Amino acid sequence: MSEFICGPALLFAPAGRPEILPKAADRADMVIVDLEDGAGEVDRETAYATIKESGLDPARTIIRTVGPDDPNFASDVEMVKSTDYSLVMVPKVQASLPGDLDGLSVIAMVETPVAVINIPSLVADPRVVGMFWGAEDLTHLLGGTHSRFLDDEQGAGGYRDTMRFTRALMHIHAAAHGKFTIDAIHADFHDEDGQFREALDAARTGFAGTACIHPKQVETVRRAYRPEPDQVEWALRVVEEAKKFPGAFKLDGQMIDAPLISQAEMIISRQLA
Repeated sequence: MSEFICGPALLFAPAGRPEILPKAADRADMVIVDLEDGAGEVDRETAYATIKESGLDPARTIIRTVGPDDPNFASDVEMVKSTDYSLVMVPKVQASLPGDLDGLSVIAMVETPVAVINIPSLVADPRVVGMFWGAEDLTHLLGGTHSRFLDDEQGAGGYRDTMRFTRALMHIHAAAHGKFTIDAIHADFHDEDGQFREALDAARTGFAGTACIHPKQVETVRRAYRPEPDQVEWALRVVEEAKKFPGAFKLDGQMIDAPLISQAEMIISRQLA
């Protein structure tokens, strides 16, 4: 897991609701204080004051600004720079990040077609420490109406190919640069099974965390990222046996080599996190 991410469940909380922020911090591993979509029509000065007076731990807090093309972007960034917070999530990025963000650690959101085709250069930006993606804005900007297959389609509930491609491309390029990825929200917060399956896939694929839009999703995401006892037992045995062999070895009829040893070590690290 990245040094920037304290745990797998990251919960959005609107910047204009001071009573919600401490509850979100108490419930989730990290709070994403939202000045964009989740904030709605918020008075900027009130929201800025709420953030400054929230008392949230900077190590467990992400501030989501509006996108670079929004007239409030510059003031959002300046507000963050006036606080102890330094990790910002920037939505609706295009081909590159503006200079306003110098001095901050940036989670770049991939949710525009231009951002998708520019993932390699975006993630190579030294200010970018991680990436997040948004299926709904991307679907709209692609001219679509639904990011997922509907009940009357094969593969109901799953993402369409354009979304799966974007998610995979972002994750691969981020890993190539040693940077973390956060998986997109599961919009139906009543769908615990769907949320669990999606977060389980994210965990096993290598995402650092999954964003939540409702407190009830937090424990489901944590459960998905926590390895099952039999996986931990297997990983511990692999690591212990690896100490006895200079190369590949057989365990329970399976050939174990360096990649599987590394996977075992990752399982153990997630169990200890």
